[in-house]
Amino acid sequence: MTSLDQLFVHAANTALGLLSDRLRPWASIALRIGVIAAAAPAIMMYLTLYERKVIARMQNRFGPTRVGVYGLLQPLSDGLKMLIKEDVVPRGADRLLHLIAPILAVVPAILLFAVIPFGRRMIAVDLNVGLLYVFAVSSIGSYAIFMGGWASRNKFSVLGAMRSVAQLISYEVPGVLSVVAIIMVTGTLSLTGIVEAQAGRWFVATPWGFAGCLTFFLSGVAEVNRTPFDMPEAESELVAGFHTEYSGMKFALWYMAEFLEAFAVCAFTVAFFLGGWQGPAIPFWALAGLLAAISAAAAKLPLPVRFVGALASAGAGLLWRAEPIPSWIWFLGKTYALFFVLIWFRGTFPRLRADQLMGLAWKFLLPLALVNILAAGLWSAMPFPVGTALSASLLVVSAWALVRLNHPAQLDHRTYVLAD
Repeated sequence: MTSLDQLFVHAANTALGLLSDRLRPWASIALRIGVIAAAAPAIMMYLTLYERKVIARMQNRFGPTRVGVYGLLQPLSDGLKMLIKEDVVPRGADRLLHLIAPILAVVPAILLFAVIPFGRRMIAVDLNVGLLYVFAVSSIGSYAIFMGGWASRNKFSVLGAMRSVAQLISYEVPGVLSVVAIIMVTGTLSLTGIVEAQAGRWFVATPWGFAGCLTFFLSGVAEVNRTPFDMPEAESELVAGFHTEYSGMKFALWYMAEFLEAFAVCAFTVAFFLGGWQGPAIPFWALAGLLAAISAAAAKLPLPVRFVGALASAGAGLLWRAEPIPSWIWFLGKTYALFFVLIWFRGTFPRLRADQLMGLAWKFLLPLALVNILAAGLWSAMPFPVGTALSASLLVVSAWALVRLNHPAQLDHRTYVLAD
């Protein structure tokens, strides 16, 4: 019986084994490209439903419910609506750049999926410089954003694009520096090697890993323009930012790029700091039983569907009961849990001011990322518990000092003199 953990890997190897030796490398490339090209849009569509449902619950609403059971077909309806909407291009706009910009935005977001380690041996391309690939590909998005704002020939779009590029560049610096500590500790740029180095302990459980995780995650949230860092789309002064003059499928591409990059930020945070596909050895039958109970309790589903779902989950639990929960389930579970944090941010925090947004990057996250490199060096060079204590003390004192230095001065008390 095939291991559930390697089920997809075994299926791909079996399919490729049916081909000749000459066709097998090309078929392997085509298979990986096809899986990414199919999975990325599907993930994006149902991330939108995930966000709308969670935000609705935070606001005491139900969210989408009309299209399909539990609103499960709402993303398909939205995609069809975008396809048939009119594409409006402003008079005087650069039509070629106006078309290329959203494409240039979504292509790097999809390319990032090539190096995401979804599970044990479940990575499309295991590059030995995967970390450099991540930052090189993700940096292309700033060109697309400025190109889209400039091509629109709209002053609001240009202002939004300029602010967005300034924000992206500002938060890329602490984001890159936050993973330098990982390179120091693991001695590798391979994402698979980084995940495997966390077999004994996740990096987030160390002082430098915790600080690096917060820095990387917050920098990633800012780079994908998510709340509370969505200043480039500030409606009060910029209408909708760099994509004000986009409609139809072009706007959908901008939307897709944002959600795919947000998913990638969560996935890379999991891979770098939260153990990747590593997880406790909980038997699979426990998860299968939970899924069977959920399927049976889905009141809006027809009774035959509920019965089949519960039966299939229970059957899978009996078939793979002795195995631990597969690595790809651990990875996706952690990633979607982090995406829940992004939704939580959106439903909780107000938008930062422009000066607060830039100050957080340059005055707090950047110095903290530099101090974190020294903390990782102390943690590596000195034995436990001395290295851990020194590393934690350095980070706590540095964070406190940065907060105090960046604390705004108290306003002087004003005395108002009223005229007689």
